[in-house]
Amino acid sequence: MTENPVHFGTDGWRAIIAETFTFENVMACAQAAADHFAATYGKGQPMVVGYDTRFLSDEFALSVARVLAGNGFRVQLANRPAPTPALSYRIIETQACGGIVVTSSHNPFRWNGIKVKPHYGGSASPEFVAEIERRVPAILATPGAVKLAPSTAESIERFDPIPGYLATLGEKVDIPRIKAAGLRVAVDPMYGSGAGLFEELLAGGKSTVTEIHGERNPAFPGIRAPEPIESNLGEFMHLMASRRYDIGIANDGDADRVGLVDEKGNYVDQLRAFALLVNYMLGERGLRGPIVKSVTTTNMAALLAKHYGVDLYETPVGFKHIGPLMMEKDALIGGEESGGYGFRGHLPERDGILAGLYLLDYAAATGKPPSELLERVFQITGPHYYERIDIELEPGSNERFKANLDAARPGEIAGRPVRSSDRTDGWRFFIDEGWLLFRLSGTEPLLRIYTEVTASTLVRPVLDAGRQIAGLA
Repeated sequence: MTENPVHFGTDGWRAIIAETFTFENVMACAQAAADHFAATYGKGQPMVVGYDTRFLSDEFALSVARVLAGNGFRVQLANRPAPTPALSYRIIETQACGGIVVTSSHNPFRWNGIKVKPHYGGSASPEFVAEIERRVPAILATPGAVKLAPSTAESIERFDPIPGYLATLGEKVDIPRIKAAGLRVAVDPMYGSGAGLFEELLAGGKSTVTEIHGERNPAFPGIRAPEPIESNLGEFMHLMASRRYDIGIANDGDADRVGLVDEKGNYVDQLRAFALLVNYMLGERGLRGPIVKSVTTTNMAALLAKHYGVDLYETPVGFKHIGPLMMEKDALIGGEESGGYGFRGHLPERDGILAGLYLLDYAAATGKPPSELLERVFQITGPHYYERIDIELEPGSNERFKANLDAARPGEIAGRPVRSSDRTDGWRFFIDEGWLLFRLSGTEPLLRIYTEVTASTLVRPVLDAGRQIAGLA
C-alpha cells in the first residue's frame, strides 16, 4: 500500500509545498473528501472551495474544485483570497454540505494545507478527517481513481466570498458606534486574506484605519510566519509605539486569529485578549452563557466565569473540540491560546475579523484604550502573566521528546511544589501560582512550552524549568 502523505493535525492537513503538498497529493485528498462527503451527505447540496494568499493557493483550490466537480458536486469556488471564517459563513449561507479551504493558516511560507469544513462551517471532527485520511493511500495507488472535471465545467461557479460575510459581521457588531467613536485604528493583516476588510467595514466615519502589510506576498517578508504573536509583530508594535493610534489589530494568514497591540505599542498576549473578550461579553454587554476554553488558555476565564456566575468548560487544543462543545452548551464564547475565538450566534469556529471588531467595539463603547480595559479585568482576576516558547526540533525527534515528557514526574517547578498534573492535551503541571504545559506540534518538528503565572518574576524560571524537564537543558 502506498505510504500516506496526508496527515490531519489540530486543524487540517499541512505540509511543505513541492515536498508533500503537491498537486497529486492535494487531488488525492480532494478525491478522498469527495468520497466521504458523498457517503455522509450525498451530492444534493453544493461544496464551497476557498483559499488564502499563499503561493499557488488559488491553483491548488482550482484543482480541488475540479475533483469535486468531477465527482458530481456543484462547486462554489471563491474568486479571490478570503478569510477562512468567510468561507465557513458561505457554507451556512448556502446550506452547503461542506467546504474545503486551501490554507496553512499561521505556518511559515514554505507550507500550505487544507482545512475541511462540514455543513455547520466549523472544524471537522477527528473522526471525519480520519476517514478522509484513511482513503488516500488507495486513491494514490489506483490509476484513474481521481475524477477530474475541466476547469471550465459548468458545475464550478465562481463567487465573491466577501460581501455576504461583511454583511453578517455588521449584524453582530455595532459598526456605526465604532465608526462614530473617532478611534485611530492600526491593522496588520500580515500579508494575509484579511487585508482591506477593516478599512472597508469602517469607511466613512470619524474612526480611521491605517493598514500595513496589506499586499499579497507569499514570502511573508520580515516575519517567521503570519502568526499574530509578539515575535512576529515587531514592525507593527513599533508603529503603535508612535502613540498615533488608539488600538492595533493583527490577523494571521487566513484571518481566523487575532492579535492585539495596545495604544502604547505593547503586545497584549492571546490569553489576556481572551480575558478582555470574555469581560466585554459578560461585563460590558451583560450577556450570559457558558465559556469554553482550551487547556492552553487563561485561568482568568475561569475566574471571570465564577465572578459573573456562568459555567466554564475546558477542552483539548483545537476548535475541532471547542466548536462542537460550544454548539452543545450554547456557549457565549470559546477561545484558545492561538488567538482564535468563536462567538455564539455566528460560527462554531474562530473568526479573527469578528474578534477584532468586538475589541474595537469595547474601546468605542467605553472610551477606554486597551491598557485601561485590561486593568478592569485585573480588578476581578488579578494580574496574570503568560509566555510560550517554540523550540524547533530535529526532524524525527518528536518521539524522543514525547518519551522524555511521558516519564517526567517533577516534584517542584522553579522552587514551587507541583500540586497536580494532567494529560488532557500534552503534559500540564500545576503549581499554586499557575501552570506549565508542554505540547508537541502535530504539523511540524516543534515543541511548545507554555506557562501562565500570577507573578511576572516567575515566568522565566518556570520556562527554564520546562526546558530541563523536557531534556533540553
